[in-house]
Formats: sequence, structure tokens, C-alpha cells
Amino acid sequence: MGQHSMPLPTPGQLAVVFVTLFVVFRGLEWVRPKAQRTPLWRPGLLTDLAYWVFNPLLAEAVIRFAALLVLALLAYGLYGRVDRAEILNGFGPLGRLPLGWQVFGMLIVADFVGYWTHRLFHDRPRLWRFHAIHHAPTTLDWLSAARVHPVNELAGRLAALVPLLLFGFKLDAMTWAAPIFAFYSLLLHANLDWDYGPFRAIVASPRFHRWHHSNDVEAQGKNFAGLFPVWDVLFGTYYLPKDRLPHAYGTDTAVPQGFWAQLIFPFRK
Repeated sequence: MGQHSMPLPTPGQLAVVFVTLFVVFRGLEWVRPKAQRTPLWRPGLLTDLAYWVFNPLLAEAVIRFAALLVLALLAYGLYGRVDRAEILNGFGPLGRLPLGWQVFGMLIVADFVGYWTHRLFHDRPRLWRFHAIHHAPTTLDWLSAARVHPVNELAGRLAALVPLLLFGFKLDAMTWAAPIFAFYSLLLHANLDWDYGPFRAIVASPRFHRWHHSNDVEAQGKNFAGLFPVWDVLFGTYYLPKDRLPHAYGTDTAVPQGFWAQLIFPFRK
């Protein structure tokens, strides 16, 4: 299975990616902000930057190790040996589709799983303590997207990985789908007042996701989808007023402000 693995990014590569994203999203937020431009130095900035360093460099290594264990278990369950690569090369009718169709199928399956995983982290009090960290920022912009507890990130990634492999998608398709999810998550959190008009219930927009982060009472428990709001429409959690924006962001849960305090917060009584 090692031939299919991708090396972890180096600090230099991450720096280049971050600078590129900064130019892109800072430019978008400057051209068309939600209401007013977010100042460069804002509350919680250092905490968000700490997540941008910690998760790609350290948490990502743990997540990939856990993913390898899941792959080994699935391969053993399907083929009786952990070194069989069929599960990574794709199998069944979905694995024989052209790569583009596999990527599209993976986006649908992963977003459906992500909807329910996301909703579970909101509904279960023990899981919410991990996810509340992501909802703690009262100033929301693209940098806030990285503020995710490693346990939350690990659970979400593995929950999507298992069904994608069992459906027979190729690992090559995952290497295309993963960056799409990552980039779109940044877009959803950006300080942008984007709404896709007649497609607002089909494709998630920054306005759609800002209501998910709203601390307004009527928006609680709404808009869990990351790509396709149709899941929220089908399961009764869709909320997107056309004539107004949220009043405030954040959560009533007493999440500490510092990075290290947030890492241990879910484990405290």
C-alpha cells in the first residue's frame, strides 16, 4: 500500500500554499465582503494561525496513520490479507467509471456522510465539546476554517474514508476530491456575501454557511452540508433567509481562547 501514499507536505510547501491562499481570499474579501471588511489583525487571529500550523504538520500525520490502519483492516476483511491493493485501485462498477465521474461521485457520498457526521457532532454533548471549538470565533473569515480540533478532523475524515473505499472508488480519485473539499471549506468561511440565487439549495454558499455559524436562535442546528444543501432540505435543517444576514457569530459554550487550552478543553470535566 505504500506506493499509493502521499508524502506529508514540508513547512516550506505549506508556507507557499498559505501565502497563495492569503492572496486569493484576502483579495476576494476586499472586493466583496459580507458587510464590512475584516481587519487583518482581529480577535482570535493567533489561535487560528496556530491551527494552520498544528493541523497540517502534526495532526495530519496522526490522521494518515489512522487511515492506514483502517485501510489494512478493510483489506483484510475483503481479501484476507493486509497487503492487497485492490481496495485502493478501485473495484466494482464505480471503480470502472472515468476518473472525473468517480470524483463527482465521491463528492456526493462524502458530503452525505459529512452531513450526518457534522450533525452528530452538534447533537451529542460529548462530541459537541470538540466541535464547539470550531464555532467559537465571533469574527468569521477564511482563516477560521482551520480551527478544528484534531479529534473532530480525525473522526470526519475516517467516517468519509470507509464508505468511499467500500463503494469501490479509486484512491486516485480521492487525491482530487480532497483538495476540492479543503478549498471549498475556506470559501464557505470567507467573509463573503455570496448566494447562488436559484441554485442556493443545490450548492452551498458563504451566506448559507454563515447562518450555520450564527449564534441567532432561529439558526441553531441548521445548514450542516459542506457542498450540497439538498441534504439539509431533505432532512429538515435548511435555513437561508433571502433578506437578512446573521446578527452575531460564536457559541454560548464557554470555549477558552488559547490554542493549547482549546486542545484540552473537550477532555476536561
